[in-house]
Amino acid sequence: MTTSRLNKLQTVDTQTLKQLLKQQAITLIDVREPAEYAGEHIPGATLISLSKFDPRKVPQDQDTKVILYCRSGNRSTMAAQKLFDAGFTTVTHLEGGISAWKQAGYATTINKNAPISLMRQVQIVAGSLVLTSTLLGAFVSPWFLILSGFMGAGLMFSGITDSCMLGMLLAKLPYNQRSSV
Repeated sequence: MTTSRLNKLQTVDTQTLKQLLKQQAITLIDVREPAEYAGEHIPGATLISLSKFDPRKVPQDQDTKVILYCRSGNRSTMAAQKLFDAGFTTVTHLEGGISAWKQAGYATTINKNAPISLMRQVQIVAGSLVLTSTLLGAFVSPWFLILSGFMGAGLMFSGITDSCMLGMLLAKLPYNQRSSV
């Protein structure tokens, strides 16, 4: 376990998390959006999505440690900051998120009937807009190419900042708000 520069945010690796889950000594919180949680999550995790994250919903038991996780660790870091702002003195998150958990070969709970992942939804919407605007730009008016350029700039900004405005907008759609299907 290591401490990062963000207050007292501690990180835990997948192997340590696996051991802590076996000992039932932690409260594991998934901060991804409900559709992501419904599709796949670490067994034993509770959903408190970052978009509706309320520190009052997080148990403050002295005997159990709170561990947050998301897809890669970015959103769990943001959720940890909210806990620090609410007065939590130590918060831990899973280094590398559920991606690292799966890479380590540990089991997840998968629901095949859940909505497709937000990342795939973003790819479908962004790709459709780029294709449509390119075709319209080639056959109707070159002004439609502005939309392709805008989408390209948005995807580049998303990659640089590791945040996705389109993904956040898609996460607010009703079918993405269900945590179980």
